[in-house]
Amino acid sequence: MILPELLQLSGSYWSACTLHAGVKLDLFTHLAAAPLSAAQLARVINCDERGVTMLLNALTAMDLLKKEGDSFSATPFSTEFLSRQSDSYMGHIILHHHNLVEGWSHLDEAVRDGVPVRCRSSHDSGEDELENFLLGMFNLASLLAPKVASHLDLRGRRTLLDLAGGPGTYAIHFCLNNPSLNAVIFDLPTTRPFARQTVDRCNLSDRISFIEGDITSDDIGTGYDVIWVSHLLHSEGPDSCAAIVAKAANALSEGGLLLIQEFILDDSHAAPLHPALFSLNMLVGTPEGQAYSDGELRGMMCNAGLSDIRRLEITLPNGAGIMAGTK
Repeated sequence: MILPELLQLSGSYWSACTLHAGVKLDLFTHLAAAPLSAAQLARVINCDERGVTMLLNALTAMDLLKKEGDSFSATPFSTEFLSRQSDSYMGHIILHHHNLVEGWSHLDEAVRDGVPVRCRSSHDSGEDELENFLLGMFNLASLLAPKVASHLDLRGRRTLLDLAGGPGTYAIHFCLNNPSLNAVIFDLPTTRPFARQTVDRCNLSDRISFIEGDITSDDIGTGYDVIWVSHLLHSEGPDSCAAIVAKAANALSEGGLLLIQEFILDDSHAAPLHPALFSLNMLVGTPEGQAYSDGELRGMMCNAGLSDIRRLEITLPNGAGIMAGTK
């Protein structure tokens, strides 16, 4: 690394906060509908013209807007991903990232004291933050779930449990890809309205049901052919994770398949970059959460009595991977 790169890294939050502000003020939806001047947009969104002008110019410099004369418009990219009118809208996950910024600004305190410096989870925060978290997870998973579902061979499997499945994105795509499969989403009661919304949207309410509960303390049922555990373990400490994996293994039928998706660290814990940074995100927001290594996940699955433990050969972003084991 050279000095200019170091300084750019240090100030990279400027760009992130500029994007967050544009999404929070919903500029892209308006500018995807029609070009507007800064003065016109300021009146529409009831904001200061000087501030809107500066923000629009910065977003143009970031190639998220186009400027012709005094008129601004959305690019094809921002129209697709940042306008609320698009089916590919990514604004919820961006606003979730925005909600994390304040906690990350106190990372040094979390490191010093070893305790979280923000809410335990989005489920404990306000309704808007919960919506951004759950629908943000839906946004992200909607990009990946079709690829994952087409990669997995679930032929002959009849029942799937989406453990802590949130809005049920993966359950939906597994069922869409496997017409004989029925699924259960298990998650906290606060998640049910969002799951119902996404399942109904896909016309799968006759095949996907919802069970309310806390994975750490409540019964999850038995007799499942497949259990899918996606990005749950990182929110818990090692002992709790081992208990969750054991509970999932016990809930499988003989020959059942346990699938765990996580941001997976190398056994050194020092790479890849995103899982290493994600561990810090868990430090900021949870008492014991962290990213886990390939070896640690294999150990939990082995101790739960699973066999044929392997990492699936599928390329996913941000160091994510899927571990599989059979009962």
